[in-house]
Amino acid sequence: MASPLDLEEQEQLDELKHFWKRWGDLITWILIAVLGGYAAWMGWQSWSNKQAAQSAALYDTVERAAVGGDMAMLDRSVSDIKDKFASTSYAQQAALLAARIYQDKNRKADAKLQLTWVVDKASDEGYQALARLRLAALLIDDKAYDDARKQLTAKTPEAFAPLMADRLGDLAMLQSQPSEAVQYYKTAWKGFEPSAEYRRLVAVKLSALGADPEDATAAVESKK
Repeated sequence: MASPLDLEEQEQLDELKHFWKRWGDLITWILIAVLGGYAAWMGWQSWSNKQAAQSAALYDTVERAAVGGDMAMLDRSVSDIKDKFASTSYAQQAALLAARIYQDKNRKADAKLQLTWVVDKASDEGYQALARLRLAALLIDDKAYDDARKQLTAKTPEAFAPLMADRLGDLAMLQSQPSEAVQYYKTAWKGFEPSAEYRRLVAVKLSALGADPEDATAAVESKK
């Protein structure tokens, strides 16, 4: 004869079978989804770490080529890092570095291509803004003033606003627009920190145009 304990165990077992019959499939799919998501996350982490390591190694090659003046290696390595790891910060840094070397080597067209790539492809707004400033300088050298202005008036992080304004002032001077240049320089002067060395340079430009740098803030504020 079955004992009360045996009957209780059988009842619990029946309840478990009933529960599993009703909810087993749902629980199984939830577990599969959770485990699948975890596996995917771990896979992404592994891939991301591998990408970072490989792009760092390739950037090191770009840097060594730049320092050593090996232009063939620089051409090849910067192309590789952009093709394989375009989304990484290393690729954006490599393009900026290559642009500087190309400019030093009088390969202005190649420098423009690298800077344009950063402007178009970089995910970091700071790198984009830096590329715009440098690209604008090259365009100004080529007297492509309208194209330069487009780069300098594009949306950029607030920290770059004074630099953009200063460069727009330079552009206005080249186009014989001194009054516009003064306004741009005033905006730049106001935007820099009081201790910034660059602010002193802007003050010199304002003084050369007969504008008092100390009145720059008031002049800008009065327009608001």
